[in-house]
Amino acid sequence: MNIFFVVLYQPLFNLLVWLYNVIPGNDIGLAIIALTLLIRLVLYPVTQQSLKSQKAMQTLQPKINALKEQYKDDKDAQAKAMMALYKDEKVNPLSSCLPLVIQLVVLITLYRVLSAGITSAGLDGLYPFVHDPGHLNTSLLGFVDLGAPNIVLAIIAGIVQFFQARMMITRLPGKSTVTKSEGAKDEAMLASVNKSMLYMMPLMTVLIGARLPGGLALYWVVSNAFMVIQQTIAFRTKKPKTTTPTIEPTKT
Repeated sequence: MNIFFVVLYQPLFNLLVWLYNVIPGNDIGLAIIALTLLIRLVLYPVTQQSLKSQKAMQTLQPKINALKEQYKDDKDAQAKAMMALYKDEKVNPLSSCLPLVIQLVVLITLYRVLSAGITSAGLDGLYPFVHDPGHLNTSLLGFVDLGAPNIVLAIIAGIVQFFQARMMITRLPGKSTVTKSEGAKDEAMLASVNKSMLYMMPLMTVLIGARLPGGLALYWVVSNAFMVIQQTIAFRTKKPKTTTPTIEPTKT
């Protein structure tokens, strides 16, 4: 618990209070928005790399399906062939996990901050160089209490989550040439799971957000809105080059 307090809770809490002090109006909502943007900017390179990797994985899906069909009876050879493909294409299939883990850690820490840190007793955790305001105004623009659950913010968070997740679900160009292959079946199963998650995750966001402090829902709204913008930028960039060999026409 001390490690969590010193390494995660205290820095995030002090940064939030510092922003609360320097932003005109002493508005905890504006401080949370500023904190969210700072976190997203710090994570921008990692998230950008993750998006590029996901985009490259979509491009490689036909090759992956072909390998699954070619080595369907030899799982070891299939795994080696896929690792070689990832290495040749310079794609890390696990790179998308790191941003998710960091986001989860930030959410848990921010929940603790908003649950206890914004009370007068919680201000004891301030660094000596951070001014103690004595009391934190927990409202956004003077009329939304972010210290209590807020169903409106939770619904907005769910809506933004839906659009952010929807952008990630793209279809492969064309139709599979081997419709009954193992790779095609895996692709269909993955598409089905993605479609279910597309609706389930926003619903879970609303249900959970409606029970947690409104400040956490506000963080989720701003964070996912930033992700929508970042994904739009990432998906507009030029597609990564692949090592697909060119076939010379046969001379007659």
